[in-house]
Amino acid sequence: MRQPLRYPWVNFDVDDVIAPAIAVRVDVTETKAEVATHWHRKGQLVFALGGGVTCRVPSGLWMVPPHCGVWIPGSMEHSNIATANARIFFVYIEPGAADLPDRCCTLSISPLLRELIIELADRVEEDEARDGLLNTILLSELPRMPVQQLHLPISAEPRLRRIAEALAQNPADRSTLAEWANRVALSESSLARLIVKQTGLSFGRWRQQLHLIVAIRELASGASVQQVSGDLGYGSVTAFITMFKKALGKPPAKYLASVARNGGSAFVA
Repeated sequence: MRQPLRYPWVNFDVDDVIAPAIAVRVDVTETKAEVATHWHRKGQLVFALGGGVTCRVPSGLWMVPPHCGVWIPGSMEHSNIATANARIFFVYIEPGAADLPDRCCTLSISPLLRELIIELADRVEEDEARDGLLNTILLSELPRMPVQQLHLPISAEPRLRRIAEALAQNPADRSTLAEWANRVALSESSLARLIVKQTGLSFGRWRQQLHLIVAIRELASGASVQQVSGDLGYGSVTAFITMFKKALGKPPAKYLASVARNGGSAFVA
């Protein structure tokens, strides 16, 4: 069960505010929360200080692990799903205020940038001079953050979209490529070629990337390795840890610890 994500304002449209950057903090309760598909004129950085957020855009799923952010350019449709007990910051940036990509991407968030975002969001009284200084530093630091590769490419091709949505709903589904091909009325070889053409990944690698996104999201929200392993359909915890370590270089606990310690740099590909 997901609840709507509650913002700390009522009848407030960030696009009506002419400011280089606006930061807003949203704390999620014990239940997963969702912001339905929408768009705004300003670009948006989705930053998770605790828990995790998954952003869906037309071309893919983007994971927002703790101490990382996803950049969503202005006017791009997107939705956000937050884990229970997540601590989220939305930073809305005026078009042209910073030299940021014109595509969706995941960014490392340095300790300095993290503190700037928190300070800008949690300030109690408006101080034009101080806010201007915070904006200047934030907008100069953000374009310097390394781009990460933790996302799942999703094609607009209807058959691949169907498979992606089914696996996102049930990541434990272990159906073979041949079984998926039968469901979407393609030969196994045709589906294999289509997936590579549309996503740049083989079916096995593409499904593994989905598992990594789900695993990091759930582990970041407090789920145990045993629970996540079972939810993803792995026959044993050892098999799950082996996959995770092979893909990301460290077992889950050490991986998440390194992210917290290094401000997201462990995610850089």
